[in-house]
Amino acid sequence: MNLFDVYPLFDIEIVKGKGCRVWDSEGNEYLDLYGGHAVISVGHSHPEYVAAITDQVNKLGFYSNSVLNSLQNKLADKLGKACGYDDYSLFLINSGAEANENALKLASFHNGKKRVIAFKKAFHGRTSAAVRVTDNPNIIAPVNEGLPVTYLPLDDLAAVEAELQKGDVSSVIIEGIQGVAGIQLPSDSFLKQLRDVCTQYNVVLIVDEIQSGYGRSGKFFAHQYAGIKPDIITVGKGIGNGFPMAAVIISPEFKPSYGILGTTFGGNHLACAAGIAVLDIMEKENLVENAAKVGEYLISELQTLAGVKEIRGRGLMIGIEFHESIKTVRNKLLFEEKVFTGVAGTNTIRLLPPLTLSMEEAAEAIKRIRKSIENGQLTIDN
Repeated sequence: MNLFDVYPLFDIEIVKGKGCRVWDSEGNEYLDLYGGHAVISVGHSHPEYVAAITDQVNKLGFYSNSVLNSLQNKLADKLGKACGYDDYSLFLINSGAEANENALKLASFHNGKKRVIAFKKAFHGRTSAAVRVTDNPNIIAPVNEGLPVTYLPLDDLAAVEAELQKGDVSSVIIEGIQGVAGIQLPSDSFLKQLRDVCTQYNVVLIVDEIQSGYGRSGKFFAHQYAGIKPDIITVGKGIGNGFPMAAVIISPEFKPSYGILGTTFGGNHLACAAGIAVLDIMEKENLVENAAKVGEYLISELQTLAGVKEIRGRGLMIGIEFHESIKTVRNKLLFEEKVFTGVAGTNTIRLLPPLTLSMEEAAEAIKRIRKSIENGQLTIDN
């Protein structure tokens, strides 16, 4: 049997990781500034994380949600305190796309409406409803097209309110920071006004913090810069530091009932052990504060690079947009300077390193990026 060929692959096999560094099968060491799509939050192979999941799997890896699992309650308690939403409820699943599916479903149950407002260049996942609210027609199959969705420009409140006035909108879904779009930030004022109009028209506000949450922005959630409280928050990626896990954080306005949501693997014992360890490490090592501090340094230094058109981001979620295509620079970074990064479109490099990135590693990253730009012959002044 062959693998279904849907991923363009670099000819590199990563076999080991430690902190913010990974090694390939040939023994080459890389500085990891991407964390596997923002998944690695507390660093590769953190000893406390490894010990926690090893201990748990030696006792019990999985049993169904038909019995008590006190690890779920422990995780919910820790997460509520860490993120400031301890009066909300938690539903645990396996992936960010599932989190958004369940959020959209809850919203529709809540107000009995169907249409969704999403934003241009949004990415919310690849399952049925999640992919439909993703602004990329190339990945929306005909079977997904039934959900009515309207895509609006980011930061255009008048356009949002005009749609809400029609009375058929169930929810508005927005990323705390748009990741796949190239690190695009909704303004704080827009988020505040969006919260107000959603309340006014009885529309559920869902904030997708799957990539931008869990400390990555320098606050626990990126929307907290605007001082708002969404009705539903979706999280994933960094929640389990590589163990498949995600969650929906749900306002007390929503009342649960048996069977309304469900999952086989979500919130299993091993996943909860991973999630608890992540929160413990984040607290002990002040990783949210570290993301803010190191991110501020990186953004400041990146502004000085040749060829840069714009630096966007908060904390350790950073987009570097160049005047020219970054294909050559990105390849030189990876194959010559041994640095993993992400991309968005043809001109933007994305940085999503572990939240443990040190100031020394950040300075090293700047040197390697600068060298790759020089060798890639990007010389346009910013």
